[in-house]
Amino acid sequence: MAAFIDSRLTAADIGVIVGYFILVIGIGLFAMFRSKRNTISGYFLAERSMWFFPIGASLFVSNIGTEHFIGLAGSGAASGISVGAWELNALLILQMAGWIFIPVYISCGTYTMPQYLAKRFGGNRLRIYYAMLNLILCMLTKCSGNLYTGALFIQQALNWDMYVSIVLLIVVTAVLTFTGGLTAVIYTDTLQATVMIGGALYLMGAGFYEIGGFSGLLEKYPQAVPTNVSAIVPGTTCHHPDKQAFRMLRGATDDYMPWLGFLLGQTPGSIWYWCIDQVIIQRGLAAKSVSHAQGATLMAGFIKILPLFIMVMPGMISRILYPDDVACTNPDYCMSVCQSRAGCSNIAYPRLVLGLMPDGARGLMMAVIVAALMSDLDSIFNSASTLFTIDIWKRIRKTASVTEQMLVGRVFIVIMVAVSIAWVPVIKETQKGQVFIILNEVTNHFTPPFAAVFLLAVLVPRVNEKGVFWSLMYAFLVGAVRLVLVLSFQGEGYCGASSTTTIPAVVRNMHYMYFALFLFLSTGLIALVISFLTTPPPEECLKNTTLWSYRNKVKAITDGSKNIDVNLKIINDADGHEIDSITPQDDAAPPTVTENSDVEETYVDLLQAETTATRSVARRMFNYVLGIDKVQESTENDEEFHNHVFVLAALKQTRLEKVVLTIGLLSILSVGVAMFVFWSVYNFDTNEFYPEGAEDLLPGDEQFLHNSMNHTAKYMSDTVLGNRTLV
Repeated sequence: MAAFIDSRLTAADIGVIVGYFILVIGIGLFAMFRSKRNTISGYFLAERSMWFFPIGASLFVSNIGTEHFIGLAGSGAASGISVGAWELNALLILQMAGWIFIPVYISCGTYTMPQYLAKRFGGNRLRIYYAMLNLILCMLTKCSGNLYTGALFIQQALNWDMYVSIVLLIVVTAVLTFTGGLTAVIYTDTLQATVMIGGALYLMGAGFYEIGGFSGLLEKYPQAVPTNVSAIVPGTTCHHPDKQAFRMLRGATDDYMPWLGFLLGQTPGSIWYWCIDQVIIQRGLAAKSVSHAQGATLMAGFIKILPLFIMVMPGMISRILYPDDVACTNPDYCMSVCQSRAGCSNIAYPRLVLGLMPDGARGLMMAVIVAALMSDLDSIFNSASTLFTIDIWKRIRKTASVTEQMLVGRVFIVIMVAVSIAWVPVIKETQKGQVFIILNEVTNHFTPPFAAVFLLAVLVPRVNEKGVFWSLMYAFLVGAVRLVLVLSFQGEGYCGASSTTTIPAVVRNMHYMYFALFLFLSTGLIALVISFLTTPPPEECLKNTTLWSYRNKVKAITDGSKNIDVNLKIINDADGHEIDSITPQDDAAPPTVTENSDVEETYVDLLQAETTATRSVARRMFNYVLGIDKVQESTENDEEFHNHVFVLAALKQTRLEKVVLTIGLLSILSVGVAMFVFWSVYNFDTNEFYPEGAEDLLPGDEQFLHNSMNHTAKYMSDTVLGNRTLV
């Protein structure tokens, strides 16, 4: 096999990386000066004026972080294409966000998902619980997971200290988000999407060329076993490639990817991520209209076809080229390679980049990985600061000025970064090898109940706050208890380790995907039962907050009824109830607000301007960097602003837009279903490619090693004859 060499980045690589950073920072500064960061809508929602292309790119890049490059490729190296099911599932669930959830969110004029809960159900306890849980998950899974996997790549590339790498990347990312807000995030995401996809496509092509195409993958992956006896655990078969490596969804009782568990159990977790999670939904809420929001989900859906080919399969290629390191199972050997006793499949993508790509191109791919890390982190920073500022800080400081809110949002980014860095050692020491699977397993103990609740909120008007709140409390208790049991009884994660603990049946006999399904269904059932046994929600909580009220509004507009809620009743008190309204004819005067009311940060509220006294030069410079030198809304009662708000609230779509979007929707759904069926049903016969005797002999046996060495010699011969040079 190809031997890995100490492949440091060259001057050309460094030049590419520096050029990339200059370009990204330049775009961020351009967005900083161009965007209206001195407004809450400008900083948090990019003034709700983005068109579909940058939003679609941002949706993809916000999702694809280093845990995807490292995690998807690592799981591909360890178990084959099954992990690609998450990407195809996302392709479909994205359209649910675009056609069901985002139109409702826009219709009721919301910034955050906790705010939607307050509008739909009233009260504050739901929004506070959601915000707190979301922020905790952001810090302990998303942010920390990205930091760990990003640091792992940089360690492989430069042998830098992990925490030096983390601090450097976080500083640059935080500066972009700190100064530019969501506009800067979306603009830089557009660039990074281009860099990531282009660089990953290049590496995919180079990898397939190296092994002889897809037929070479089918032939060589089953034979990708370590040839160094010290890399394996004698008497075990942990290092053998998965015999179902080329099947995406497997039998219903499979312990890795059961088809029934994935389709019914993992889907609620995907609904949470793509339809409810603040990081993702905030992009859709920045759209200038519902048509652009739906176009963005279509665009992101088509791009989600790529990760199976540009991340998962390159991980499998890396195992073929570097089996001694990527497929090692001996804990001591693996520790020397990647500082993990559980295995080194997570280094599959970095090894492929550093060992396969030429000078300059390595720098490009380094920039790709850094782009993935930064784009994911800047999305998390911006969205988490929005949640904290609007849904928690405003509950504590009801009279907080706009300047205070803007400043608090920035300060919270710093706090969240500190907590995430402190949590990285926990991620590093407890991960069991496939970081992508681990992160999904943890989140699936808490997120399916919210998928059930939001579906009921949008689809079932009778569901009320009591039913939702107590069902969520039940779900949190059950999910937390099982997760503690999983972490407590999982035992050692490396090959050949023996466990002295008795795993409880609730953990041993139930795959986490089936547990997620149980949690999803039981939460929904409890919410329905309690809701129907108690008083129905007040009528004002159902206005513009369900799919049916949204469809009625659109129908009335289509029928020519201009009086359908054109008053834009979007100023609300703490419970999401209407306080006042404006109309398109109210251009002459700003809206009035009841004294001492706790006004939500919605469109009309942002018209308020904060007067400031004369400040020192230092204070003015500080405020300018933070974007709070002149805190006011983007326009002052001008006709263009009112027309924009009216069109957005009305959710109008032309006939041409509807036709084009419907064709796109049918196309992407057909492609997604077809790919699921093909990769799960088609039988790639790879049994003949397994080394002779591999199923009958244990690793470490003389005959097994003889067969493996024969395979290695044949591969080297084929490579030389094919005029391909191994690094």
